[in-house]
Amino acid sequence: MKLNWKKFSAAAIGAALVLAAAVVVFSQGPQGPGRERGFRHGPGGPGGPGGPGGPGPLADLNLTEEQKAQIKKINDSYRENDKALHEQMRSLHENQADPMNGQFNEAAVRQAAEARAKIQVELEVSNAKRMSEIATILTAEQKAQLAERHQNMRRMGPPPPPPPPDAPDAPDQPW
Repeated sequence: MKLNWKKFSAAAIGAALVLAAAVVVFSQGPQGPGRERGFRHGPGGPGGPGGPGGPGPLADLNLTEEQKAQIKKINDSYRENDKALHEQMRSLHENQADPMNGQFNEAAVRQAAEARAKIQVELEVSNAKRMSEIATILTAEQKAQLAERHQNMRRMGPPPPPPPPDAPDAPDQPW
């Protein structure tokens, strides 16, 4: 069997191009639905990419540039005000005792849980105030669209609970 170098070279170059294209495509990260979800300040959150009118609850409301600027100003203000609360929450999580070390202190666990709960209450109140301020910027039509979306989410209900540990599709637990 005689090797045809022209065909072999063309195939090798084609394979290299396909591989390079695959690298570029996969390096782009996830796209499309689901990407807009994230933690409060991640994608889709008040501090994430997209901002008002981008991914998130205000998407597709046809916000004007003025509305977007006002909403950004509100979000920035609350983000700055909530920064200390987030730092306190982070500190409490970082300083939490390891329950697996064999020494359990119920009073300390309760105290830390109550401190986190108080911070969470303040964050939720702050978020409600922020959303209330944003609502004053929206038109009646935009508010109706947002209310309809909210109602649809309520109809969907909460996500189903995870399967029991002995279920065939349940993930293995590390403990």
